[in-house]
Amino acid sequence: MKRKLGLLLSLPPAHTSVTTVHGLAQAALLAGYEVYLYLIDEGVKNIHTSQYQTLAQSGVKVFACAYGCQRHHVSIENLDPHISLCGLVVLSGIIDACEPFLSFT
Repeated sequence: MKRKLGLLLSLPPAHTSVTTVHGLAQAALLAGYEVYLYLIDEGVKNIHTSQYQTLAQSGVKVFACAYGCQRHHVSIENLDPHISLCGLVVLSGIIDACEPFLSFT
């Protein structure tokens, strides 16, 4: 069974942690992990960036908070089909299923 890494990102694209999370996700994929990324609060602003779309297309399971998209006026039109909109129940499941789980807030 593959190990699972969970990541939570609540920071906008300009924050330095966005690059850190991207690098961690890539490294974990290369190491054979299943990677789950949940974007919440201002983190949803990353769903249309090329680096996060590439993560989703390369196998990272990317979830974005639907309420966060609405609250921060992030368009969900033309959303990459590899990125799922969801609520906090999904985040709870990711936290339960992943070891380790890292939060960047």
